[in-house]
Parts: sequence; C-alpha cells; structure tokens
Amino acid sequence: MVWPWLSCLLLPALMVSVAANVAPIFLPNMSVVNLPEDLPVGAEVFWLVAQDQDNDPLTYGISGSYAYFFSVTPNTGEVKLANLLDYETLYWFAINISASDGHNNPLKEMQVIVEDRNDNAPIFQNTVFSTSIRETLPVGSLLLSVLATDKDTGAGGAVVYSIEKVIPSTDSSEYLFRILPNGSIILNGSLSYNNKSAFYQLELKACDSGGRYNNSSITQCSSPVFVSISVIDQPDLDPQFVREFYSASVAEDAPQGTSVLKVEAMDGDRGINDPVIYSISNSTRPGWFDIGPDGVIRVNGSLDREQLLEEDEEVQAQVTATEMDPNIYGQEAKVSIWVTLRVTDVNDHKPEFYNCSLPTCTFTPQEAQVNFTGYVDEHASTRIPIDDLTMVVYDPDKGSNGTFLLSLRGTNVEAFSVSPERAAGSVDVQVLVRAPSLVDYETHTVMLVQVVATDSVSRSSSVALVTIHLRDINDHRPTFPHNLYNLSVFEHSAVGSVVTNSIRAYDPDTGEGGHITYSLLPGNGADIFEVDPASGTVTVRNSELLDREKQAMYYLTLLATDGGNLSSSTVLQIAVLDINDDKPVVSGSYNIFVPEEEGNVSVTIQAHDDDQPGTNHSLLHFSLLSSPYSHNFSVDPDRGILRNLGLLDREAINATLGGRIVLTVRVSDCGEPALWTDVNVTITVEDINDNLPIFNQSSYSFSVREREPGLLVGVVEAWDADQTEANNRISFSLSGGGANNFLLQGLVLGSGRAEGYLRLPSDVSLDYETQDSFNLTVSAENPDPEGRDATAKVLMNVEDVNDVPPTLDSTSLQGIHVAENGSQHGIVAEVVAQDRDTMSQVEVQLVNVICTKAGVDVGSLCHGWFSVLANGSVFINQSEVINYETCDLVTLVVRAYDLTTDPRFQAYSDNGSLPITIEDVNDNAPYFLPENKTFVIIPELVIPNQQVASVQARDNDSGNNGAILFSILQVDFIAKDGAMISFQGFFRVSTSSEASVFIGNIELVTSLDSTLQGTYQVTVKAQDRPSKDPAQEAKITLNLFTVDQSYRVRLQFSMSKEEVGANTEEIKAALVQATRTTVYIVNIQDIESRARARGLSYLDAYFVFSNGSALTLDRLSVMIRNDEDSRTKLQQLGLVVLGSQERQESELPGTLRNTVIGLGVALLLVIVIMTTVLVCTQKSYHRKLRAMKASKEARKTAAGVMPPVSAIPGTNVYNTERANPVLNLPTKDLGFESQSSSSDLDHISLNSLDDNSVDLENSRQKIKEPLHSPMGPDPEPLNRVLAGKKAGTRGHQKEELAFTNTGLNTTDL
Repeated sequence: MVWPWLSCLLLPALMVSVAANVAPIFLPNMSVVNLPEDLPVGAEVFWLVAQDQDNDPLTYGISGSYAYFFSVTPNTGEVKLANLLDYETLYWFAINISASDGHNNPLKEMQVIVEDRNDNAPIFQNTVFSTSIRETLPVGSLLLSVLATDKDTGAGGAVVYSIEKVIPSTDSSEYLFRILPNGSIILNGSLSYNNKSAFYQLELKACDSGGRYNNSSITQCSSPVFVSISVIDQPDLDPQFVREFYSASVAEDAPQGTSVLKVEAMDGDRGINDPVIYSISNSTRPGWFDIGPDGVIRVNGSLDREQLLEEDEEVQAQVTATEMDPNIYGQEAKVSIWVTLRVTDVNDHKPEFYNCSLPTCTFTPQEAQVNFTGYVDEHASTRIPIDDLTMVVYDPDKGSNGTFLLSLRGTNVEAFSVSPERAAGSVDVQVLVRAPSLVDYETHTVMLVQVVATDSVSRSSSVALVTIHLRDINDHRPTFPHNLYNLSVFEHSAVGSVVTNSIRAYDPDTGEGGHITYSLLPGNGADIFEVDPASGTVTVRNSELLDREKQAMYYLTLLATDGGNLSSSTVLQIAVLDINDDKPVVSGSYNIFVPEEEGNVSVTIQAHDDDQPGTNHSLLHFSLLSSPYSHNFSVDPDRGILRNLGLLDREAINATLGGRIVLTVRVSDCGEPALWTDVNVTITVEDINDNLPIFNQSSYSFSVREREPGLLVGVVEAWDADQTEANNRISFSLSGGGANNFLLQGLVLGSGRAEGYLRLPSDVSLDYETQDSFNLTVSAENPDPEGRDATAKVLMNVEDVNDVPPTLDSTSLQGIHVAENGSQHGIVAEVVAQDRDTMSQVEVQLVNVICTKAGVDVGSLCHGWFSVLANGSVFINQSEVINYETCDLVTLVVRAYDLTTDPRFQAYSDNGSLPITIEDVNDNAPYFLPENKTFVIIPELVIPNQQVASVQARDNDSGNNGAILFSILQVDFIAKDGAMISFQGFFRVSTSSEASVFIGNIELVTSLDSTLQGTYQVTVKAQDRPSKDPAQEAKITLNLFTVDQSYRVRLQFSMSKEEVGANTEEIKAALVQATRTTVYIVNIQDIESRARARGLSYLDAYFVFSNGSALTLDRLSVMIRNDEDSRTKLQQLGLVVLGSQERQESELPGTLRNTVIGLGVALLLVIVIMTTVLVCTQKSYHRKLRAMKASKEARKTAAGVMPPVSAIPGTNVYNTERANPVLNLPTKDLGFESQSSSSDLDHISLNSLDDNSVDLENSRQKIKEPLHSPMGPDPEPLNRVLAGKKAGTRGHQKEELAFTNTGLNTTDL
C-alpha cells in the first residue's frame, strides 16, 4: 500500500526536476530576414542568436526544404550564403532555425525575403521585326510595336526603348522615326519612295531605368535588334516628261499621218510605273496635229505655213500625259508641256491680187480682189501710172517660191505697161501709160487691161482686171527729151556735189499746167541722191553711202509733174567712178621653215586691191624693206615671189632668234597718192647636225671612297656648236673595265653645253679590297647620223674606309633551356660576333625581347628576365620571376655593333634570335572547378559501380606536372541529429580528362544502409604527378544527400502489376506534373493477401527534390489533391490508395489522428511513472532482475532448441506504426536484431505482445498466424514462460495448473 503513495509524492518532484532545464529562445527579430539577390556565395548574411536561461552551450542549425541556400557555423550561429539567390526564381521562402542546448532543440520558422537587384537586362520577345508601309502614311502613324521584358522589378524592370541608328544614315532619316515608351514605333516625318529611300533599317535597344547591383547603380541594356521597314510606293506623283523641251519641223505639204515628233513621259512613281496616255490638250492651230498612244505627234490635217507668218511660222501644241490609273486622291495624274512645231515652206501658193497699199496691207480675204479701177488723163505721157489704182500682188511663199512675174494682156494692152515686171513676196503694182496716143478720151472713155501675176517657179498665175477711166483734162504733160540719161559721179563725192543740171522736161501747156516740178521716185539710190524740185539739178545727198566698191551703178526715176498734176519720168543711169581709197589687202600669214645649207625659200605674197580693176588704183607693186638679214633675200616687184640669194647657215643667225628671220614685204598700189600694206614673212632656218661635241679636257682624274653608294665622283663638260636641242643635245656614256659600277648622268647647262656627273649608283658601292682603281673612257655624242663622237680618259682611284658591318656567329644562337622559378642563375649562353675590318671594335646589343606562350604573343611579361652583356654573355637577370605558365618561350633579338665603323655605313649586323625555352617545374597546385550541382543518393536504388557524383579540376602546369589523379581521402556520414560516422571503402573515384580539364567520377563500391538518414561528406583529393618535383594537391568535400526509407511511399492500384508496369511512364509523368520532383520507382508487386486491401497491386517510390529533400506521404497527398489534372489522370490509371494498409483502411482519419496523439500522451505518462518507480523502489528493481534470471533458466529446459526469432517479451520489434508499445529500448541492450519484412506481413501487426506459442514436442518453434480479431489482454510474460516450462517437463498438463504470482511480473518495466 505504501508504494502508490510514495509514487504520488515523488512524481511532482521528478517533474519539477525534469522541467528545470529551459529550452533556448530565439530573439524576437529571428523571424524575418531580407537578403539582396546579388550576395556572393560565402557572404555573411545574418547571425542566429538565441538566449538560454541555463547558459548551456548552444548549437545552431538550419533545416527545411530551402536550407541548402545557407551554411551555418554551429557553435557561433554565423550564417553564410551557400548557393546564389535569385529573386526571379524564388522571391520568398521559409527555413527552420534551431538552437540546441543538448537537452532541448526548439525549431522556429524564419521567413527569408529576397530583395530584387538589377541583375537582368531587358530581352526582346522577338529578334527580327519587319513591316511594309505606304509612303503616304501620315506623320504620327503607328508602324509596329516591339516588346522587351525585364525580369527585374521597380526601376530595374522599367524598360526604356531607343532607336540607336537609322540606315540609311542621312539628315532626313535621322529623326524620321521615333519610339514610344510602350515600344510603339511612330512615323515622325514624311516618307518619299522616290526622293528619300525605299527601305529603312532601325537598330533598337532596350534599357532598364537603372538600379542597384553589386553595390553600384547600373543600367542594363539588351542586345540590339533590327527592324526592317519597306516603303511601298503610292501613286502620289504626276508623270514627268523625259525632256524639258520638244521641237521639230514639218513641211506644210506633209500628208495626213506623217510622224513629226515623239514625246515621252514616265510615271513619277518609280515603284509603280503606271502606263501613260498622251493627248493634245491645247494648240494654237487646233486640228492640225494629233498624238498617238506611243507619244508620236502626227499631221492630222492640212498645214499652211502662210497662216503662221505672224506666229513665226510655228505651231504651239500643249501635250498632256495622263496616267491610266488615278492617283491616291482619286484624281487624274497628268503633266503638260508645250511643244514647238515649225512648219516649213513649200511652193503651194500662187500670187494673189489685193486692193490695198503697202505697208498697210493685211492680206486678208476681204482685201483680195480681181477687179480694180483707175483713172488717167487722156494722152498721158508714157510711164504715167494709173491714178487711184491701189493694187498689191502678194505671194506668201518664201524665197524663190515667192518670186513672181507681172505682165499685161487684154484689149488695150498696147496702150499700157506694168511696173515692176518682177518682184518677190509683195509689191505695189502700177499700170503705166505706154502709148499716150492710144490713150484718147475721144476714142475710149474706158480702157480695160488684165494684169497677170505668174509664179516664177510653179508657173501658176492669177489675173486681175483693171478698168481704166480716161479723164478729159489738160492732155499735155511734161516730157523729157530722152528716156534714159547716162550720168557719172566720183565715189564719196561731197554732199551737194552736182551730178547733172542739164536734164529738163518740157510741157507745151502754159500757166499752171506748164509749171514743172521735179522729184525722184522712191527706189534704190533715192537715199543717196536728191533733185532740186524747181531746176531738176541732181546732187549728192549722202557721201558715205556713195561707195563704188559697194555699188557701182544706180538707176533712178526722175519724175516731172506740171501744175495740172500731169507727170512724166525718165531714167537716170548714174555710174559711180572709182578713186584710190582702198589699201592693198594681203591674204594669209607667212611662216616658212627651211633647212640650213640645202634648203631654198620660194613663197608668193598673195594680195589684192578692192579698187577698180585694170586701173592704177588696183595695180600692185612688191618691195622688200631693209632688215638685218634682208640682203640675203629678194622679191619679184610684180609677182611678189620671195626667194633667198644664197645658202642659209643656222649658226650665222643670232642664237637668241632661234633661227627665225623676219622680213617685211611692202605691197603698194600705183594710185595717186599710192596706198600700201606691209606684211611680215617669218623664215625659220632649221638646224641640221653639222657639228661634233668637244670636251673641255682631254683626260680626267677622280678619287672616291669605298662603300659610299650614290656619291658624286666628278664632273666632265662638253659643248656642241649646233643651235637646236635636237642637234646639240649631248649624251655621255662610260666604257672600260668596271664601268658598270658607275653612273654618268648628263645635265644641260645651256644651248649646246652639257655636264656629265659621274657618280656611284645608290645600290652600288666600291670595295677597296677588291679593286683600288678604274681606267675608264667617257664619250660625248649627239644624234649624228654618221655615229661620230668625242672621247676623254678618266682615271678613278678608290680610297679605303672601315665599311664592313659585323656579323653574328649562327652557331652561338642555338636554342637553350632554362628552368622556371629560380631554378638557374648566372650566365646561360654566349653570343659570338665577328668583323672583317682590322680596326673594328665589336659589341653585342639586345634589340628586343619576344614573349610567347603556346605560340601566342603575351606582350612584355618576360622583359627583364634575361640580360645581354657587350661581350655577348647572356645571363639570368630575374630568376625567381621566370614563370613557365605565363611564358614558355623567350626570344632574345640581338645584333652586333662595330664602334669604329664609318658613320656613313651600316655599323650593325643583321638581327639574330636566341630562343630560350622555359622548362616547366611543378609550381602550381591543382584546383577544383566550381560546380553548382546537388548530389542525391537513394540507398535503396543505387547499386555498386554506379556513379553518384563527380568533380572537375585543372592544373596550370604542363605535361606530367599538370596531370591530375583523384583519390578519396575520407568519407563521413553526418546524421540528421548531427552525429558523424566515418566509413571506408564505400566509394571510389576514377579519373578521366577532356582537353585540360580532369574529371573525377565518384562511384559506389558497396550497397548503402537505406535506414541511415543524413549526408555523406566525401573528401576528394586532386594530386598532380610530376616526374621529379614534389607533388602538389588540392582537396574538396562533397555533400551527398541521402533519402532514407522513411520517405518511401506506397501507392495501391486497382490493376495487376503487369498493367501498372505497362503504364509506368504515364504514372511517372502524372506524378512529376503534380509534385515537380524526380520520381524513383523501387518496385511493383501484386498484393498477396487482399483481405483488407482495396487494390490489386502496389508501387513503392521516392519523390526527391533537386536539393536532396524528399516528399513525405502527407505532402504528396496534398500535392496530388491540389492538382486536378494529375489526380484525374492517376485515377484513370488505377490509383486507389496512398500510404500503408492500416491508414488506407481507416475511414476516420481524424479519429485515428486523435487516437495516436492520445496514445503518445499515455505513453509519456507511462514512461514518467516507470522512471519514478525505478528511482524510488530499489527492491522492485532487484526482484525484476531475479525474474529475468529465472526466465533464462526456464528457457534452458528444452536443451538444443534455438528459436529462430525472438519469443521473449521486451524485444525491439516494431509494429507498422514503428513503435514498440512495451519497451522502447535499443535492440543491442537485449542482444536481438530488428526484424523487417517486405511481404504482406509488413502490413500485419508485429506487436511483441501478440500471442506466441512454443511447441516443444515437435522440437521446433512455430509462429502462429496472427489473429485479426481485436486484441484481448495479454498474459504476463513471465507466467507464460513458466507455464510453458511446466507443460514441457510434465507432459500435456492443463494450463490452469500453472502457478501465477501477481506480484512478480515484468509488466512494470
């Protein structure tokens, strides 16, 4: 009775003792942390800080699906970034932080908020854009839109578009387009297919608005994209004529349809080129011409040039070219041009009569008339014109076509005459009295004559009838004694000079009818002469116009009129007499060329005199005026022939005249006074080569130093007496032994003088050691047909100088080898230089240093590694800095220099190269290449020899020094509770290489324990393999995350395993879609016992994330339920149950959950009570030990029988809930192994308190089939063992005979 009370007293005390260790508490700010996404790996991100009232040492940790982003120092709480953050991929996640004091390990969820940084550049959704637009598109129109996206947020994700370049790049296209902030490209100016461009290409760029990245503000820009814009031509321009002016001529008698001119117009829109239709829209002569569709203007009607006299004989036609299709405005596209068509004359008109007076005639049809009327006094004198007769004859044709003859015919033709009888174009016609006696009023009051006008070419004619009415009046008119008077007057007579004063007319009438007045009728000469009206004296009116050379004869009509207005006329024939007023005129110019000595001059001076031929005024006389050389020539005075009097010598003429003799010939007439003209005759005496060159010396002596190319050695001089360059041009030549070593260049000093410059060619130099003198001959020659020349001797002495450059010994430039990193010191080579000169002083110089690595120039890295002394010694200057990895070949470019070489000559040798090969030593350790990979191992699936991870490394050395061999140094397993276990032989590594990268493939050697939960830390060593130097190494530790069997999930299907196996790929695809994990299928089996199973088969699988974490059954169930499509697909594939059989059979998951929680609480109370009992009751503890000893003794009763499985209560066999409801002790405490099964027995209770029986009669142990009925109370295990012992020793006795001591049992444990 005392034990229950004691337990009740001690239980509170024990609970107080246990609760005395308080769990650590995180600070309040350990709930949310903000981290920028551009933090580098290894950066400190935050510290875990917790407070523990017990001041226990704290161990910090981070767990959860996203714990791989961080690494934590357990003892300090410092958290560093292990993997890069990316706002665009994961902007928020949660981790579990823990702080363990050794007794308590509280967890707290921390929210990690990733802050965006400007780490992304905008990206265009497309890279190629193109569009076609009309050239008439209005300004401001939308062409197309582009879109660029930036994954960043804020200003870093705000995209700004820009047009970087417009092609073609012109002033007009620079601002032709603009882009809006939304990416819309707008037309900013007018387009023109013809005047600008038919194609544009825009270079676009998208930039964000800037933002923070790596602690600085940057702006990210996209790669440029190009937009192609094609301009479509629109019919907005009128056509254009090809030429700016068109004109043509056509004869006026051209028949209809005659082609006159072709015009051509083209569509102004080059991209359309619409056909053009031609028409004549306007014309000064409508209907005369038309135009065809081919643009040819043709005659359309009869042409008449005479209708165009006031229009300059031209027709102006306006030609309009119209495009077949309307323009964009719906109007006709057309252009017009005026075309000039000149109508040429043909003889298509005959003379016509008009009743008018010149020059007032208009020659209109109203003026045309064939009947005329005139009046005349009877017995009018001969050549008296008919009064009141206004007759004009007109022929509109031109030239000879318009010339016509006038004549009379008819009844009274004998009484009259017509004047003039010949005319052209138009003329006033007078009918004159021819026979005054026939003009008698008493005989005829009216007389009729016909005037006939006949075309002189076509002989066509017109006739006009003239009715002459006779007047009965004073019938005596003045008369002249003669009808013709021959007169003369000297040309240029003074004004008023009397031509004649003896011509008188007589009229028998008296009074007013007998008063005579004289006048000159208008005509040729009327402006030169005049007549006194009263006396009839004819005098000179204009002296200047009176020129015989212009006109030698004048015919004037002198009219005498009486007071009754009767008149008569006579003809004055005035001959103009010549005076000597014109000088002789010389024709042409005279330049004569004649060779000296053998040439003769014979030239005739051509001259004439415009005065009257056959008189002294025009008779010419030639003479030669005196000049320096005129005595050598003569001229014929009558014929003007100029000749030389002897041989001509060019050298006798002053050289400054160039052989030219200028003679003056005077040509004069024989008039009084005589007039003359002088003409110059230039005679050029041509030079011939009749003189040889002459040297100024008979011999020359010169000296020259050796090895001096291009040096002037000496000068020779010669002259030639000939005056022309062709004959006195001197050329020099050199002959003799070694003449080819010299160059002789001539220089003209003046006329006939030349110098010869003897020099060495620029590429030739003399060598004193080879030849010290030359005997040469110099020749002076000119183009003498006989090949004659003059010669002189030349002695050339060579002076010795120090002229030989030094040379390098090629054997001393053989390559050498030098090891890197201070392996060698001192002199490593000797460069040898030589010089043939006796007084030479040679030193070696370093010209250049060339540094190469693998044949590539690496700049000046190796400068300063080596030095070259003047004596040619090459020594190491900086041994420690020689590095094979940066430069494997050093080329020293050297040369030899002679200090005593003449400064005018080359003192340097050719450059030589001394290659120094740098030998590699093992001075670089291998290094691992970073790999952003996560390695996951599912022990149940991986098999030996399977690759589970890999590393990559590189060594900058070469050859064996850079060859890497991988090995595994250490393998540690870090359990989830922090415990570390070392393994050996679980993994091996194989080495391979690609290019300069070595790859270590880590493979599994043996099967892994699938029950272990944690991470394998594999330390891999990379070591190079030098041939002689010490090896160098590097190490890296890989984390291989394990997924243990606790994450193994079972799915039951309503199909057989064969059907499930056939649908494996579809099942995996649906599961991947729902979970976004990698699905590993372990096995597919049929369910053997389907008593409580809902499916026919099951599938075991793992669901693993890329970070090594795996899905639990609960999370898998949630994901499948949330993904409607995947859940439907899986149901179609036969999925019926998730999880274990007991959970599948439960229809009340909520009740089961509560039951489990209640059992857990009860189990905790039991443990507390048992602990209290163990502490307080020592006697009960000894009793239990004795009971155990007794139990072992009881089991020894059946000797030789060993049960294959545990038959003793208190074992660590787990039921399906993975808990032992009796004793939660480790298996090793009792020496038993944990049992498991992959058969259906896994789904049957393995409770250690199930009914187990031992059959000793059959000497074997048999496990009875578990009962599926509800479990009743189990007997106490010790009593059961004792009862079994009794049954085995006494035979088949009844169980009720067994002794049961209720005070001694193991239930209290």
